[in-house]
Amino acid sequence: MASVNRQWLLASRPQGKVEESNFRLVEADPPPLAEGQLRVRVDFLSLDPYMRGRMDEARSYAPSQKIGEVMVGGTVGEVVESRNPRFPVGETVVGTGGWQEQFVSDGSGLLRVGGRGLPSSVWLGAAGMPGITAWYGLRRIGRPAAGETVLVSAATGAVGSVAGQLARLAGCQAVGVAGGGAKCEHAVRDLGYAACVDHRAPNFRQALRAAVPKGIDVVFENVGGAVLDAALARMNDHGRVALCGLIAGYDGVPIPITNVRPILVNRLLVQGFIVTDHMPLWEEAMAELAGHLRAGRLVYRETVARGIESAPGAFLGMLRGENLGKQLVRMAP
Repeated sequence: MASVNRQWLLASRPQGKVEESNFRLVEADPPPLAEGQLRVRVDFLSLDPYMRGRMDEARSYAPSQKIGEVMVGGTVGEVVESRNPRFPVGETVVGTGGWQEQFVSDGSGLLRVGGRGLPSSVWLGAAGMPGITAWYGLRRIGRPAAGETVLVSAATGAVGSVAGQLARLAGCQAVGVAGGGAKCEHAVRDLGYAACVDHRAPNFRQALRAAVPKGIDVVFENVGGAVLDAALARMNDHGRVALCGLIAGYDGVPIPITNVRPILVNRLLVQGFIVTDHMPLWEEAMAELAGHLRAGRLVYRETVARGIESAPGAFLGMLRGENLGKQLVRMAP
């Protein structure tokens, strides 16, 4: 095992958009293991939009990231040293090891995922937290019925790509919203969306109206702002909105909603959710998602940066929408 552990710390809070200067790379001596602990070598780090919110001091569903501490983040890796009988050396585990090359744990919050016939990185994406987020929001809040229209914003991202495919598997017409023609083409060609609308296009609202001629029954919302505002105007009676993310406002940009009237007139259910509130359901969701992946019913894409040094740049790129599918950092260069 490496004699030093490189870590990215939060050096300062962003003032608006995140800058690479908000992070600091340091080296730390790996501590010895106490009884009941194990050491994990991180193979992949997950980069996700929620991390941006954690960098601020504003009240949220989780504590703010503390200045001078290792950046929070999901990880998958191998147990390389263990004094915990539940996690033998060689086991592959998913957890929240953060932006560092290795970490020590007592096993709390770790999930064993080895031997399931899938690449380890998928447990940070389509079969991991993003996939489970899509599964919960669609199944438990959206509750789509066959023949309904489901709109998914950030349709080609780690969460949205799974939500759209699950909607299609449920017999629905899945319509995506994404940024740029290439992503929309990927959504239709590879992910099975019936249509995809470019939210950057000047005629976005007209194109959305044309893509959902029968209206929208379910919205899986990852963006907020103008995208959600346009979707609300097209909702059918008793529609459901699973509010997963508001990435349009993560850099302090206002995200006003002007189309409030349809919430009342169309008797809409609008429900925000945080997937970590529902941990007892994770194994069920992971098993179903893994089954779809092994059978080829779900496809996924990954954008992989190489080396721990690349994490801040990859994170900024993800916030700008430069990734296709799940954004990861492979710790080995």
